[in-house]
Amino acid sequence: MKKQIALGLSIIFGLSCLTGCTSEEQSACLTPVRLNEVVHSVFYAPQYVAQELGFFEEEGLDVTVSVGNGADKAMTALLSDSADIALLGTEAGIYVYNEGKESYPKAFLQLTQRAGNFLVSRNKEPDFQWSDLKGKAVIGGRLGGMPELVLEYVLRQNGLKPYEDVEIINNIDFTSTAGAFRGDVGDYTVEFEPTATTLQKSGAGYITASLGQASGYIPYTVYMANDSYLSEHPEVIESFTRAIYKGQQWVDTHTPEEIAKVILPQFPDSDLQTLSEILKRYQEQDSWNTNPIFSEEGFTLIQDIMEQGGELTQRVPFSDFVNTEFAKKVVAEGI
Repeated sequence: MKKQIALGLSIIFGLSCLTGCTSEEQSACLTPVRLNEVVHSVFYAPQYVAQELGFFEEEGLDVTVSVGNGADKAMTALLSDSADIALLGTEAGIYVYNEGKESYPKAFLQLTQRAGNFLVSRNKEPDFQWSDLKGKAVIGGRLGGMPELVLEYVLRQNGLKPYEDVEIINNIDFTSTAGAFRGDVGDYTVEFEPTATTLQKSGAGYITASLGQASGYIPYTVYMANDSYLSEHPEVIESFTRAIYKGQQWVDTHTPEEIAKVILPQFPDSDLQTLSEILKRYQEQDSWNTNPIFSEEGFTLIQDIMEQGGELTQRVPFSDFVNTEFAKKVVAEGI
């Protein structure tokens, strides 16, 4: 009898979620998803559009977001089951794969297709060439991390030897690089947005070059989940992918000013003009994927970059590392 009552209640609950929830029931009707993002940056605008315009809720998801402040930390959150999905650099997943574990996180959705950081100089350099960095000191990123690897790759592409022709400072925490630069450390610093624009607006530096434009198209930031989660919660992954796809399409069809108005609540210390400037810069350099499908060509380039940086023990097969099933299905069905 008790089992019959429990079954009846579960059916009633399920029907109430299908027919619509009151505001009090809303959270109970949505599937909770814990998302860890590597940093909080305007670079991830399509995700914030999805959050602010309710695309996740439309897909039946209640997404809570935490910030890792580093791909290694975001990956740790995923591996320790502190997060269901992580937005992070592709390289973090490649490192885990090459450890040889039977079960490992897989990428299922590509958000950005260029590096999202910028070279900031102490002086205005309208005629800047990468060769101008010879003999200078640059605040870089964590060794083995994608920001650092891309910086080294760009230097090599321009005939410069990292740590020989250019001093790279790697011993400063990601969240402290701008402060160190203000404190007279280095001749240049590599920063994400909105930090790069904040430095420029305060007169502490000048955005001089884009690492995204210099390095080409790469799967810089992707969404990953443990293989077990992908297998056990395919409906969640598909819904999450569709929500991000809606965000990608919305960003692709709206102006920087329109995007800025939507995501401003995500950046309460900023303003519409500053956000619009940043978004215009990212939009003009084609930073965001317009669909969630992971690029195999980009995956090859990112492993080239890691290999040149001495951080790749062996090449990883695309089919082992990336699950394109959900992204392709969502794109085929449309939104």
